[in-house]
Amino acid sequence: MLWTLIGLLILFWLLGLIFEIGGGIIHILLVIALLVFIWNMISGRRKP
Repeated sequence: MLWTLIGLLILFWLLGLIFEIGGGIIHILLVIALLVFIWNMISGRRKP
């Protein structure tokens, strides 16, 4: 699920850069996705 969201945000970010649409919203979402990804990597998955 997380990887799908990250992939979609990167895709939308690239489309926004190419077509110059979306403004700062896509960039903010990409930064949030990057922070969530880093947090997930640092904390790790705790499986029972």
